[in-house]
Amino acid sequence: MPKNSLDRTDRRILEQLQADGRLSNQDLAERVALSPSPCLRRVRALERSGVIRQYAALLDPLHVGLGLLAYVTVKLEKRGKMPVDQFTRAVQGWPEVIACFSMTGDMDYLMRVQVEDLEHYSRFIMEKLLKQPGVIDIRTNFVLERIKETTALPLAHLA
Repeated sequence: MPKNSLDRTDRRILEQLQADGRLSNQDLAERVALSPSPCLRRVRALERSGVIRQYAALLDPLHVGLGLLAYVTVKLEKRGKMPVDQFTRAVQGWPEVIACFSMTGDMDYLMRVQVEDLEHYSRFIMEKLLKQPGVIDIRTNFVLERIKETTALPLAHLA
């Protein structure tokens, strides 16, 4: 479903579901001023088209014992056999990495790493990341305070 095919009602449905993915269809329909059947049809269409990718419970990392958040940039060797495929496969298996992006600029990857503490982070770096072939540089920034954190995409620009 291309972005220009999202009408105002679709955007309102998406905003409500981003705020509370557990809304019943009845409650969602009331909030977006639709009857339940058309509301459900629209939600199903948004799911089929891939606009709604998945539903998930968002956990508080502190409440599950993962109090340290780090952003790690990684640079890979550019000469010889490129280790990119091996690196990206390895990242998929590291539960500490909750997001990883291939980047432009000086570094090749940006990883969001959520761990228990500095000791856990050190083990991750020493036993996993630095053992990957081709890793020539890493830089870490630790989060001191979460100022804003949301999973909701800004849909107002689609109006």
